[in-house]
Amino acid sequence: MSPAYSSGLSKQKQVPIWLDCDTGHDDAFAVLLSAQHPAAKLLGISTVYGNAPLERTTENTRAILKAIGREDVPVFPGAQRPLSREAAHAPDIHGETGLDGTTFLPEPTVPARTDMSAVDAMIQFISSQPRGCVWIVAVACLTNIAMLFAKRGDLVNHIAGLSIMGGAIGDRFTNAPMGKTKGGGERFGNWTPWAEFNIYIDPEAADIIFSNPALAAKTTLITLDLTHQFLATPEIQYGFLGIGQSWNSEPTMRSVTPLRRLFFEILTFFAKTYAEQFGLVAGPPNHDPLAVAIVLVPQFFGCNALGECSGDQGERFHVKIITDGAHSSSGDITSDPSQCGRTVATLLPPGYEGVRIPRGLNTKELWALLEGCLSRAEHSIAGAFVGLSSVMKSEVTQS
Repeated sequence: MSPAYSSGLSKQKQVPIWLDCDTGHDDAFAVLLSAQHPAAKLLGISTVYGNAPLERTTENTRAILKAIGREDVPVFPGAQRPLSREAAHAPDIHGETGLDGTTFLPEPTVPARTDMSAVDAMIQFISSQPRGCVWIVAVACLTNIAMLFAKRGDLVNHIAGLSIMGGAIGDRFTNAPMGKTKGGGERFGNWTPWAEFNIYIDPEAADIIFSNPALAAKTTLITLDLTHQFLATPEIQYGFLGIGQSWNSEPTMRSVTPLRRLFFEILTFFAKTYAEQFGLVAGPPNHDPLAVAIVLVPQFFGCNALGECSGDQGERFHVKIITDGAHSSSGDITSDPSQCGRTVATLLPPGYEGVRIPRGLNTKELWALLEGCLSRAEHSIAGAFVGLSSVMKSEVTQS
Protein backbone atom coordinates (compact mmCIF):
# COMPACT_ATOMS: atom_id res chain seq x y z
CA MET A 1 0.00 0.00 0.00
CA SER A 2 1.43 3.37 -0.99
CA PRO A 3 2.12 6.09 1.62
CA ALA A 4 -0.28 8.39 -0.22
CA TYR A 5 -3.07 5.83 0.03
CA SER A 6 -2.38 5.31 3.71
CA SER A 7 -2.42 9.05 4.38
CA GLY A 8 -5.96 9.24 3.05
CA LEU A 9 -7.24 6.71 5.58
CA SER A 10 -6.05 8.00 8.98
CA LYS A 11 -8.35 5.50 10.74
CA GLN A 12 -11.48 7.23 9.52
CA LYS A 13 -14.89 6.22 10.71
CA GLN A 14 -16.78 4.61 7.83
CA VAL A 15 -19.03 6.92 5.82
CA PRO A 16 -22.31 5.36 4.58
CA ILE A 17 -22.66 6.04 0.84
CA TRP A 18 -25.44 5.46 -1.66
CA LEU A 19 -24.11 5.58 -5.24
CA ASP A 20 -26.28 6.56 -8.23
CA CYS A 21 -24.57 5.91 -11.57
CA ASP A 22 -24.81 5.09 -15.29
CA THR A 23 -21.75 2.89 -15.36
CA GLY A 24 -19.39 3.73 -18.16
CA HIS A 25 -15.62 4.07 -18.07
CA ASP A 26 -15.19 6.71 -15.37
CA ASP A 27 -18.14 5.38 -13.33
CA ALA A 28 -16.18 2.13 -12.97
CA PHE A 29 -13.63 4.02 -10.88
CA ALA A 30 -16.39 5.56 -8.77
CA VAL A 31 -17.71 2.07 -8.07
CA LEU A 32 -14.18 0.86 -7.26
CA LEU A 33 -13.54 3.72 -4.82
CA SER A 34 -16.90 3.54 -3.05
CA ALA A 35 -16.77 -0.26 -2.77
CA GLN A 36 -13.11 -0.76 -1.84
CA HIS A 37 -12.01 2.25 0.19
CA PRO A 38 -11.88 1.25 3.88
CA ALA A 39 -13.57 4.51 4.95
CA ALA A 40 -16.60 3.91 2.70
CA LYS A 41 -19.62 1.84 3.65
CA LEU A 42 -21.39 1.31 0.32
CA LEU A 43 -25.07 0.72 1.12
CA GLY A 44 -26.22 0.11 -2.43
CA ILE A 45 -26.24 1.37 -6.00
CA SER A 46 -29.07 2.71 -8.12
CA THR A 47 -28.58 2.80 -11.89
CA VAL A 48 -29.98 5.18 -14.47
CA TYR A 49 -29.93 5.70 -18.24
CA GLY A 50 -27.14 7.93 -19.54
CA ASN A 51 -23.84 6.69 -20.93
CA ALA A 52 -25.93 3.83 -22.33
CA PRO A 53 -29.54 2.60 -21.94
CA LEU A 54 -30.57 1.49 -18.43
CA GLU A 55 -30.26 -2.23 -19.20
CA ARG A 56 -26.62 -1.77 -20.20
CA THR A 57 -25.64 0.57 -17.34
CA THR A 58 -27.16 -1.87 -14.86
CA GLU A 59 -25.29 -4.80 -16.45
CA ASN A 60 -22.04 -2.82 -16.43
CA THR A 61 -22.46 -1.91 -12.77
CA ARG A 62 -23.02 -5.54 -11.80
CA ALA A 63 -20.03 -6.61 -13.89
CA ILE A 64 -17.68 -4.12 -12.22
CA LEU A 65 -18.86 -5.25 -8.79
CA LYS A 66 -18.14 -8.82 -9.86
CA ALA A 67 -14.66 -7.83 -11.06
CA ILE A 68 -13.73 -6.15 -7.77
CA GLY A 69 -15.20 -8.85 -5.53
CA ARG A 70 -18.19 -6.86 -4.22
CA GLU A 71 -21.27 -8.60 -5.58
CA ASP A 72 -22.70 -8.33 -2.08
CA VAL A 73 -23.60 -4.69 -2.90
CA PRO A 74 -27.25 -4.57 -4.07
CA VAL A 75 -27.98 -2.93 -7.43
CA PHE A 76 -31.39 -1.39 -8.18
CA PRO A 77 -32.34 -0.32 -11.74
CA GLY A 78 -33.80 3.18 -11.80
CA ALA A 79 -35.11 5.61 -14.40
CA GLN A 80 -35.04 4.70 -18.10
CA ARG A 81 -35.63 8.27 -19.30
CA PRO A 82 -35.64 11.90 -18.13
CA LEU A 83 -38.55 13.52 -16.29
CA SER A 84 -39.93 15.17 -19.44
CA ARG A 85 -37.54 14.67 -22.36
CA GLU A 86 -36.14 12.02 -24.70
CA ALA A 87 -33.38 9.81 -23.33
CA ALA A 88 -29.84 10.56 -24.52
CA HIS A 89 -26.81 8.28 -24.56
CA ALA A 90 -23.09 8.73 -25.28
CA PRO A 91 -21.89 5.97 -27.67
CA ASP A 92 -19.21 8.27 -29.16
CA ILE A 93 -17.48 8.37 -25.77
CA HIS A 94 -18.38 5.08 -24.07
CA GLY A 95 -19.29 2.83 -27.03
CA GLU A 96 -22.60 1.11 -27.65
CA THR A 97 -22.44 -0.94 -24.45
CA GLY A 98 -21.43 2.01 -22.29
CA LEU A 99 -18.25 0.14 -21.38
CA ASP A 100 -16.62 -0.77 -24.69
CA GLY A 101 -12.95 -1.50 -25.21
CA THR A 102 -12.20 -4.32 -22.79
CA THR A 103 -12.29 -8.10 -23.03
CA PHE A 104 -11.86 -8.56 -19.28
CA LEU A 105 -15.30 -7.52 -18.06
CA PRO A 106 -16.67 -10.58 -16.20
CA GLU A 107 -20.18 -11.95 -16.42
CA PRO A 108 -22.06 -10.88 -13.28
CA THR A 109 -23.64 -13.66 -11.26
CA VAL A 110 -25.83 -11.77 -8.79
CA PRO A 111 -29.00 -10.36 -10.39
CA ALA A 112 -30.17 -6.80 -10.01
CA ARG A 113 -32.77 -6.22 -7.31
CA THR A 114 -36.29 -5.77 -8.67
CA ASP A 115 -38.26 -6.36 -5.47
CA MET A 116 -38.54 -2.60 -5.02
CA SER A 117 -37.91 0.50 -7.12
CA ALA A 118 -34.60 2.32 -7.00
CA VAL A 119 -36.26 5.29 -5.28
CA ASP A 120 -37.87 3.06 -2.63
CA ALA A 121 -34.56 1.29 -2.11
CA MET A 122 -32.82 4.62 -1.53
CA ILE A 123 -35.49 5.62 0.95
CA GLN A 124 -35.22 2.32 2.85
CA PHE A 125 -31.43 2.06 2.94
CA ILE A 126 -30.79 5.74 3.69
CA SER A 127 -33.49 5.92 6.37
CA SER A 128 -31.96 2.90 8.11
CA GLN A 129 -28.80 4.88 8.87
CA PRO A 130 -28.41 7.45 11.66
CA ARG A 131 -29.40 11.00 10.85
CA GLY A 132 -26.66 13.17 9.39
CA CYS A 133 -24.24 10.47 8.30
CA VAL A 134 -25.28 9.20 4.81
CA TRP A 135 -23.90 10.73 1.63
CA ILE A 136 -25.68 10.32 -1.68
CA VAL A 137 -23.16 10.34 -4.53
CA ALA A 138 -24.68 10.94 -7.97
CA VAL A 139 -22.37 10.55 -10.97
CA ALA A 140 -25.01 10.46 -13.70
CA CYS A 141 -28.06 12.49 -14.66
CA LEU A 142 -30.15 13.53 -11.65
CA THR A 143 -33.45 11.86 -12.60
CA ASN A 144 -33.38 9.27 -9.80
CA ILE A 145 -32.28 11.86 -7.25
CA ALA A 146 -34.99 14.35 -8.21
CA MET A 147 -37.64 11.62 -7.91
CA LEU A 148 -36.24 10.62 -4.51
CA PHE A 149 -36.63 14.08 -3.01
CA ALA A 150 -39.97 14.64 -4.74
CA LYS A 151 -41.26 11.56 -2.92
CA ARG A 152 -39.48 12.13 0.40
CA GLY A 153 -38.51 15.77 0.80
CA ASP A 154 -37.81 15.18 4.49
CA LEU A 155 -34.72 13.12 3.58
CA VAL A 156 -32.93 16.41 2.91
CA ASN A 157 -32.74 16.81 6.69
CA HIS A 158 -31.63 13.20 7.19
CA ILE A 159 -28.63 13.01 4.86
CA ALA A 160 -25.14 14.35 5.51
CA GLY A 161 -24.79 15.58 1.96
CA LEU A 162 -25.23 15.11 -1.77
CA SER A 163 -22.15 14.91 -4.01
CA ILE A 164 -22.77 15.35 -7.73
CA MET A 165 -20.52 14.95 -10.74
CA GLY A 166 -22.01 17.28 -13.31
CA GLY A 167 -22.01 20.72 -14.85
CA ALA A 168 -19.39 23.02 -16.29
CA ILE A 169 -18.85 26.63 -15.24
CA GLY A 170 -16.36 27.94 -17.80
CA ASP A 171 -15.36 31.62 -17.88
CA ARG A 172 -11.90 30.69 -16.50
CA PHE A 173 -13.36 29.19 -13.34
CA THR A 174 -10.18 27.09 -13.37
CA ASN A 175 -7.24 26.73 -15.75
CA ALA A 176 -8.18 23.17 -16.73
CA PRO A 177 -7.85 22.23 -20.43
CA MET A 178 -11.45 21.80 -21.63
CA GLY A 179 -10.69 20.58 -25.15
CA LYS A 180 -12.28 21.32 -28.50
CA THR A 181 -14.72 19.62 -30.85
CA LYS A 182 -14.25 18.91 -34.52
CA GLY A 183 -15.14 22.11 -36.32
CA GLY A 184 -16.63 23.54 -33.13
CA GLY A 185 -13.70 25.35 -31.58
CA GLU A 186 -13.11 25.81 -27.87
CA ARG A 187 -15.87 25.09 -25.37
CA PHE A 188 -16.35 24.28 -21.70
CA GLY A 189 -19.33 21.90 -22.03
CA ASN A 190 -18.84 18.33 -23.23
CA TRP A 191 -22.28 17.82 -24.81
CA THR A 192 -22.98 21.31 -26.12
CA PRO A 193 -20.60 24.28 -26.01
CA TRP A 194 -22.18 25.33 -22.68
CA ALA A 195 -23.55 22.15 -21.12
CA GLU A 196 -22.13 19.05 -19.47
CA PHE A 197 -23.77 15.71 -20.33
CA ASN A 198 -25.18 14.68 -16.93
CA ILE A 199 -26.94 18.02 -16.44
CA TYR A 200 -27.97 18.48 -20.05
CA ILE A 201 -29.83 15.20 -20.53
CA ASP A 202 -32.28 16.02 -17.72
CA PRO A 203 -31.99 19.72 -16.92
CA GLU A 204 -35.36 19.76 -15.16
CA ALA A 205 -34.16 17.15 -12.66
CA ALA A 206 -31.00 19.16 -12.02
CA ASP A 207 -33.02 22.34 -11.58
CA ILE A 208 -35.20 20.62 -8.95
CA ILE A 209 -32.06 19.79 -6.94
CA PHE A 210 -30.39 23.20 -7.12
CA SER A 211 -33.57 25.22 -6.58
CA ASN A 212 -34.09 23.55 -3.18
CA PRO A 213 -32.17 25.84 -0.76
CA ALA A 214 -31.90 23.23 2.02
CA LEU A 215 -30.58 20.60 -0.38
CA ALA A 216 -28.28 23.03 -2.19
CA ALA A 217 -26.66 23.89 1.14
CA LYS A 218 -25.74 20.21 1.52
CA THR A 219 -24.58 19.75 -2.09
CA THR A 220 -21.09 19.46 -3.50
CA LEU A 221 -20.75 19.86 -7.28
CA ILE A 222 -17.81 18.32 -9.12
CA THR A 223 -17.72 20.09 -12.49
CA LEU A 224 -15.68 19.59 -15.65
CA ASP A 225 -13.60 22.57 -14.55
CA LEU A 226 -12.24 20.31 -11.80
CA THR A 227 -12.30 16.88 -13.47
CA HIS A 228 -10.27 18.12 -16.44
CA GLN A 229 -7.41 18.63 -14.00
CA PHE A 230 -7.51 14.90 -13.18
CA LEU A 231 -6.21 13.43 -16.43
CA ALA A 232 -5.32 9.76 -16.88
CA THR A 233 -2.03 10.35 -18.67
CA PRO A 234 -0.22 7.44 -20.36
CA GLU A 235 1.96 7.16 -17.26
CA ILE A 236 -1.15 6.79 -15.10
CA GLN A 237 -2.68 4.28 -17.52
CA TYR A 238 0.36 2.00 -17.52
CA GLY A 239 0.79 2.49 -13.79
CA PHE A 240 -2.52 0.69 -13.26
CA LEU A 241 -0.95 -2.44 -14.72
CA GLY A 242 1.19 -2.60 -11.59
CA ILE A 243 4.19 -4.09 -13.38
CA GLY A 244 6.74 -1.48 -12.39
CA GLN A 245 7.73 -0.55 -15.93
CA SER A 246 8.03 2.84 -17.54
CA TRP A 247 4.85 3.81 -19.35
CA ASN A 248 6.72 4.36 -22.65
CA SER A 249 7.93 0.76 -22.88
CA GLU A 250 5.96 -2.26 -24.00
CA PRO A 251 4.52 -4.00 -20.90
CA THR A 252 4.75 -7.71 -20.30
CA MET A 253 1.18 -8.80 -19.66
CA ARG A 254 1.84 -12.32 -18.35
CA SER A 255 2.15 -11.13 -14.77
CA VAL A 256 -0.79 -8.71 -14.94
CA THR A 257 -4.03 -9.82 -13.29
CA PRO A 258 -7.31 -9.72 -15.25
CA LEU A 259 -8.55 -7.03 -12.84
CA ARG A 260 -5.67 -4.70 -13.64
CA ARG A 261 -6.00 -5.38 -17.35
CA LEU A 262 -9.69 -4.51 -17.10
CA PHE A 263 -9.05 -1.08 -15.56
CA PHE A 264 -6.10 -0.47 -17.88
CA GLU A 265 -8.27 -1.15 -20.93
CA ILE A 266 -11.04 1.01 -19.49
CA LEU A 267 -8.60 3.93 -19.34
CA THR A 268 -7.02 3.36 -22.75
CA PHE A 269 -10.39 3.16 -24.52
CA PHE A 270 -11.51 6.32 -22.72
CA ALA A 271 -8.26 8.01 -23.75
CA LYS A 272 -8.87 7.13 -27.41
CA THR A 273 -12.41 8.52 -27.52
CA TYR A 274 -11.47 11.71 -25.67
CA ALA A 275 -8.58 12.31 -28.06
CA GLU A 276 -10.88 11.76 -31.05
CA GLN A 277 -13.86 13.75 -29.79
CA PHE A 278 -12.23 16.57 -27.81
CA GLY A 279 -8.59 16.66 -28.86
CA LEU A 280 -7.43 15.91 -25.31
CA VAL A 281 -4.34 13.87 -26.16
CA ALA A 282 -2.69 14.15 -22.73
CA GLY A 283 -5.24 11.66 -21.36
CA PRO A 284 -8.93 11.52 -20.53
CA PRO A 285 -10.39 13.22 -17.45
CA ASN A 286 -11.49 10.68 -14.84
CA HIS A 287 -14.62 12.52 -13.74
CA ASP A 288 -16.77 10.33 -11.52
CA PRO A 289 -14.49 9.03 -8.76
CA LEU A 290 -13.89 12.61 -7.65
CA ALA A 291 -17.49 12.87 -6.44
CA VAL A 292 -16.80 9.90 -4.15
CA ALA A 293 -13.34 11.06 -3.13
CA ILE A 294 -14.43 14.46 -1.85
CA VAL A 295 -16.74 12.69 0.61
CA LEU A 296 -13.94 10.46 1.93
CA VAL A 297 -10.89 12.73 1.69
CA PRO A 298 -12.09 16.36 1.50
CA GLN A 299 -8.60 17.51 2.47
CA PHE A 300 -7.44 16.67 -1.07
CA PHE A 301 -9.72 19.35 -2.60
CA GLY A 302 -9.59 23.13 -2.69
CA CYS A 303 -12.81 25.13 -2.29
CA ASN A 304 -11.42 28.62 -2.70
CA ALA A 305 -10.55 31.02 -5.51
CA LEU A 306 -7.01 29.63 -5.81
CA GLY A 307 -8.09 26.00 -5.68
CA GLU A 308 -5.68 25.33 -2.84
CA CYS A 309 -6.22 22.34 -0.56
CA SER A 310 -5.23 24.28 2.57
CA GLY A 311 -6.55 27.40 4.23
CA ASP A 312 -10.07 28.74 3.79
CA GLN A 313 -12.49 26.23 2.24
CA GLY A 314 -15.66 28.29 2.61
CA GLU A 315 -16.34 29.33 -0.99
CA ARG A 316 -20.02 28.66 -1.81
CA PHE A 317 -22.25 29.32 -4.81
CA HIS A 318 -25.84 29.79 -5.90
CA VAL A 319 -26.41 27.42 -8.84
CA LYS A 320 -29.03 27.86 -11.55
CA ILE A 321 -29.68 25.42 -14.41
CA ILE A 322 -30.97 26.87 -17.68
CA THR A 323 -33.91 24.74 -18.83
CA ASP A 324 -35.27 26.77 -21.75
CA GLY A 325 -34.11 26.86 -25.37
CA ALA A 326 -33.47 24.19 -27.98
CA HIS A 327 -32.66 20.73 -26.66
CA SER A 328 -31.63 17.61 -28.58
CA SER A 329 -30.88 14.14 -27.27
CA SER A 330 -27.92 14.07 -29.68
CA GLY A 331 -26.53 17.37 -28.39
CA ASP A 332 -26.66 18.78 -31.94
CA ILE A 333 -28.08 22.29 -31.54
CA THR A 334 -26.12 23.99 -34.32
CA SER A 335 -29.29 25.33 -35.90
CA ASP A 336 -30.22 27.08 -32.64
CA PRO A 337 -27.27 27.76 -30.32
CA SER A 338 -29.28 27.24 -27.14
CA GLN A 339 -27.76 27.34 -23.67
CA CYS A 340 -30.22 24.77 -22.31
CA GLY A 341 -28.52 22.66 -19.66
CA ARG A 342 -25.94 25.29 -18.82
CA THR A 343 -24.81 25.47 -15.18
CA VAL A 344 -24.66 29.05 -13.94
CA ALA A 345 -22.80 29.53 -10.66
CA THR A 346 -22.86 32.82 -8.73
CA LEU A 347 -20.38 33.31 -5.90
CA LEU A 348 -22.10 34.01 -2.57
CA PRO A 349 -20.79 36.39 0.11
CA PRO A 350 -18.64 34.75 2.82
CA GLY A 351 -20.68 32.83 5.37
CA TYR A 352 -23.70 32.27 3.12
CA GLU A 353 -24.94 28.73 2.64
CA GLY A 354 -24.81 27.35 -0.88
CA VAL A 355 -23.30 24.74 -3.18
CA ARG A 356 -19.68 23.76 -2.66
CA ILE A 357 -17.78 23.72 -5.99
CA PRO A 358 -14.09 22.85 -5.59
CA ARG A 359 -11.62 24.45 -7.99
CA GLY A 360 -8.49 22.44 -7.22
CA LEU A 361 -7.32 19.01 -6.06
CA ASN A 362 -4.28 16.97 -5.12
CA THR A 363 -3.97 14.77 -8.19
CA LYS A 364 -1.03 12.70 -6.93
CA GLU A 365 -2.76 11.68 -3.72
CA LEU A 366 -6.05 10.92 -5.50
CA TRP A 367 -4.48 8.68 -8.14
CA ALA A 368 -2.67 6.87 -5.31
CA LEU A 369 -6.05 6.45 -3.59
CA LEU A 370 -7.50 4.71 -6.66
CA GLU A 371 -4.42 2.53 -7.06
CA GLY A 372 -4.74 1.54 -3.41
CA CYS A 373 -8.38 0.54 -3.92
CA LEU A 374 -7.43 -1.56 -6.95
CA SER A 375 -4.75 -3.33 -4.87
CA ARG A 376 -7.29 -3.88 -2.11
CA ALA A 377 -9.70 -5.44 -4.62
CA GLU A 378 -6.93 -7.72 -5.90
CA HIS A 379 -6.12 -8.91 -2.40
CA SER A 380 -9.76 -9.53 -1.49
CA ILE A 381 -10.32 -11.53 -4.68
CA ALA A 382 -7.14 -13.54 -4.09
CA GLY A 383 -8.18 -14.18 -0.49
CA ALA A 384 -11.62 -15.36 -1.56
CA PHE A 385 -10.05 -17.68 -4.12
CA VAL A 386 -7.67 -19.16 -1.55
CA GLY A 387 -10.56 -19.65 0.87
CA LEU A 388 -12.70 -21.33 -1.76
CA SER A 389 -9.81 -23.58 -2.80
CA SER A 390 -9.30 -24.67 0.83
CA VAL A 391 -12.98 -25.54 1.20
CA MET A 392 -12.98 -27.51 -2.07
CA LYS A 393 -9.79 -29.35 -1.07
CA SER A 394 -11.32 -30.24 2.30
CA GLU A 395 -14.48 -31.57 0.65
CA VAL A 396 -12.46 -33.71 -1.75
CA THR A 397 -10.35 -35.12 1.13
CA GLN A 398 -13.46 -35.98 3.17
CA SER A 399 -15.12 -37.70 0.23
